[in-house]
Amino acid sequence: MEKQLLDVLVELNGVWLSRSGLLHGIRNFEITTKHIHIETDCGARFTVRNSRSSRSARSLRHNKYRKPCKRCRPADEQIDRFVKKTFKEKRQAVSVFSSPKKQVPKKPKAAVIKSVSISTPSPKEASVSNSIPTPSTSVVKDEVKVPEVKYTPSQIERLKTLMSPDDKIPIQGELPEFKVLEKELIQRRRDDLKKMYEEDREDRLGKLERTITEFFVDRGYLEIKSPIMIPFEYIERMGIEKDDHLNKQIFRIDENMCLRPMLAPCLYNYLRKLDKVLPDPIRIFEIGPCYRKESDGSSHLEEFTMVNFCQMGSGCTRENMEALIEEFLEHLGIEYEIEADNCMVYGNTIDIMHGDLELSSAVVGPIPLDREWGVNKPWMGAGFGLERLLKVRHNYTNIRRAGRSELYYNGINTNL
Repeated sequence: MEKQLLDVLVELNGVWLSRSGLLHGIRNFEITTKHIHIETDCGARFTVRNSRSSRSARSLRHNKYRKPCKRCRPADEQIDRFVKKTFKEKRQAVSVFSSPKKQVPKKPKAAVIKSVSISTPSPKEASVSNSIPTPSTSVVKDEVKVPEVKYTPSQIERLKTLMSPDDKIPIQGELPEFKVLEKELIQRRRDDLKKMYEEDREDRLGKLERTITEFFVDRGYLEIKSPIMIPFEYIERMGIEKDDHLNKQIFRIDENMCLRPMLAPCLYNYLRKLDKVLPDPIRIFEIGPCYRKESDGSSHLEEFTMVNFCQMGSGCTRENMEALIEEFLEHLGIEYEIEADNCMVYGNTIDIMHGDLELSSAVVGPIPLDREWGVNKPWMGAGFGLERLLKVRHNYTNIRRAGRSELYYNGINTNL
């Protein structure tokens, strides 16, 4: 069944689920060519991309929400309808049948495997899905027999770590034995490392940091380097309470100190202090490591690198924020789309997406949180994860290839 567009899901559900898990009632929404303009019952207004595969569409297909918005106060009927998805019973399915076409048998072709795609099987399916079928030239009754080459789950994982996004393995007929394929991939990775050593010798994460630093310095931004260990009081002043999910992700050092999960607290302090000295507008940025107890996945790391840039004073508008983000990502050669969302720290945010992967959340202030830090002027800012930018630029299947690691160098497995 084809996934429904976001506007259909909004109309069917009658509610909106924010990133923080709050369920909002929808007062009104308007559809344009590629976007939906939504107004919630609590008065929030935002624009989102009308997509089948966006985070917003996925959240509305499921029923996981944390709690209803206290200002919207959606009715129990709305919540029950969203959770049980009772609206599905009201929709009519329309089937269109065409007259059957006469089947013309095709001559079999000699098979050439242009690429090898390997997926990890579930334990129950290991005996079946471990085998990777490939076409063969033997034919019976116009059907191609599919020989099987069985790899164990550990062998599949080994091959996945050795393969690069550009690997094309031309093989006539069946896949080779594991040892043959492993040897071929190991030789390719050794050649890749030798080529990097002879031609480049730059770590991609470090090179990206230098590229971003040059970009913002050239545009009048002051580079900041703040402490990695920060007082836990900063977390509380960011509005993150004990029961919040982010609070449970923080690496505590002792009762009073922790490893920073974000760059924003210290940047707030710099904005307040530099406002007494520097001319309007104030522009600052920082690149550095952050730490969170993230769950394992292809897009999360416990140690990751952030770049946060912000401006305070005149010219802090959504239009200028989006223009700067566009210039930044065009400089890096990364395609993106803009969505609107809501988070528990900053409220309304501008999310920068590459497909289903969130690259950044941007904010245009002032916001209520500013009072905690003594900031009383308009501001705008955004934060990007550098490993995610590398993942997109180099088409990595797993973000660990882009992060600080002893297992990978520039995306290449070093266990050779």
